[in-house]
Amino acid sequence: MEIRAATVLPARREPIELVTADGLTLVGELALPLERPPVATLVTLHPLPTHGGFMDSHVFKKASYRLPALADLAVLRFNTRGTSSERGTSQGTFDGGEGERFDVAAALEYAEYHDLPHVWVVGWSFGTELTLKWARDPLVEGAILLSPPLHRATDEDLDGWAAFGRPLTVLVPEFDDYLRPAEAIKRFARVPQAEVMGVEGAKHLWVGEPYVRIALDEIVKRVNPTAYPLPTEVDSP
Repeated sequence: MEIRAATVLPARREPIELVTADGLTLVGELALPLERPPVATLVTLHPLPTHGGFMDSHVFKKASYRLPALADLAVLRFNTRGTSSERGTSQGTFDGGEGERFDVAAALEYAEYHDLPHVWVVGWSFGTELTLKWARDPLVEGAILLSPPLHRATDEDLDGWAAFGRPLTVLVPEFDDYLRPAEAIKRFARVPQAEVMGVEGAKHLWVGEPYVRIALDEIVKRVNPTAYPLPTEVDSP
């Protein structure tokens, strides 16, 4: 069976709630491999909620549909404060990336409390800003950024990640609306351990199955390289 855009592979999927230090309840979902423990964990941080970003943004939804089965990964998705999806609405209001520090901390605390292994943070667009600013936590083994705009994240945040020392992979679409590969290489030069990869033909929103596959492949290559490259077909149930 060919894996298509709408393919949903078997996994244990459970609704979760995160409680922030400032007293908000955030809604989310944890997807786990069906019959075995995960080998690593993705904590995903979604694009800008004021421009349609939420936990169901398509790359992350497809990660939850595929990666527990194909790469033995746990995929944690959630709505940041004030964000809605089919799962529900997280309490609070959008705070431009500042109050969201508590949202990031709550997700990492959930992963730690539930003994989820080898945590990597995957941020997309606005989520990359949250990653650079607020995910420098000892629990985090590395991070992957999709389409970083570097609007809210400053050189000081990049220097902070450089000092943090954890691996950083930066996937930059060739035709991104905000930051393109050549400029990204210059900006991320402040982070010696950063690997910047331009993605030919891709745009900021990673529309199109070929680009989704590139993104998921590059994530898996860093987080569970034994599962790379991901298959494009699976046995029919």
